[in-house]
Amino acid sequence: MNRGAVAEISLKAIASNLQIVKKLVRRRPVIAVVKADAYGHGAADVSRRLSRHGVSSLSVAFTSEAIQLREAGIKVPILVLFDKGDVEQFFDYRLMPVISSLKNAVSFSRIAKKRGVVMHVHAKVDTGMGRMGLSGMNIMNDLVKISTMDNIELAGLMSHFSEADLLDRSYADLQLKRFLAVKEKLSRILKRKIFSHIANSAAVLSFPDGYLDAVRPGLMLYGYLPFSRYTSDISSMKVEKRSGYSLTPSMRVVSKVLCMKTMPAGSPISYGRTFITKRISRIGVIPIGYADGYNRSFSNNAQVLVRGRRAPVVGSVCMDLMMVDLTDVKGARENDEVVIMGKQGKETITAYELASRAQTIPYEILTSLGSKSRRIYTG
Repeated sequence: MNRGAVAEISLKAIASNLQIVKKLVRRRPVIAVVKADAYGHGAADVSRRLSRHGVSSLSVAFTSEAIQLREAGIKVPILVLFDKGDVEQFFDYRLMPVISSLKNAVSFSRIAKKRGVVMHVHAKVDTGMGRMGLSGMNIMNDLVKISTMDNIELAGLMSHFSEADLLDRSYADLQLKRFLAVKEKLSRILKRKIFSHIANSAAVLSFPDGYLDAVRPGLMLYGYLPFSRYTSDISSMKVEKRSGYSLTPSMRVVSKVLCMKTMPAGSPISYGRTFITKRISRIGVIPIGYADGYNRSFSNNAQVLVRGRRAPVVGSVCMDLMMVDLTDVKGARENDEVVIMGKQGKETITAYELASRAQTIPYEILTSLGSKSRRIYTG
């Protein structure tokens, strides 16, 4: 048998979520974020669907991700957010770099001149994220130098919000103010409009002032809200009701009952005897563990769905296996479908719920489970 779970990916749901983005931003260009293998959903298949539904471009973290998309036949422009990588690869695979330092820009200018081509680049300004981007007193001088380098076309200016997911908008407002100041001053110096973008999913959903010339949605394309205030909501219905957005989760993760054992009261389950049965119990063994992206913090701290009923995870999650208590699931037997995340019958386990139980965020749940599971595409 194959190890781990199966991730059922709905491309129809992703396309539907993209339409919500387009409606919100009133037909501005959408730069779809498909880094980290499209948040565990499979970057090539997701990118094909997004391209068919009219995204202006895609963005990835590193050149290796972009090259995989090109080799999969993806034709739309691809923005590489972080990686200097092998500069030659940007030319070989028609990739657009994000420039975060003057030194990096010099490298692109030199090779573009050598090849006799013009390299279109986006420059990144650090407005308060404290990660990558031009910063300090020399931001404007650096941007002007980049824009005047041989064989370089400054095609865009970008930044990134660090707190657009919070109810308190003050820091996001400050970042936007800083970014617009840079943009407006550079536009005056260069005597032309500068194409700019800063809005992530959180800003798309709640901060229209940040839309600017294009938006960069990520998590919302895959059906989840990025707001930290919703992560603690166990029920997906609560999230949808409170947020007002009807995004459709695009990943369902399933496994099967590998075997079942009837255990007497007082039986320890799994490593460390962290769970002791209090009654005669029917324990199901599921072939998924922390090596498959199912967090060890779910030990005695999560549920799965079997025959439309919730069943608790009991004992420590192992590397390859975990155990669930099926005593209250009438008729449960070996080979029954087990839903790790998603809907079965009237019950649903969301990435919000799993994130809350693991004290993390939905991003980590999706990328962990999606990247480790075998994928099946629907829609």
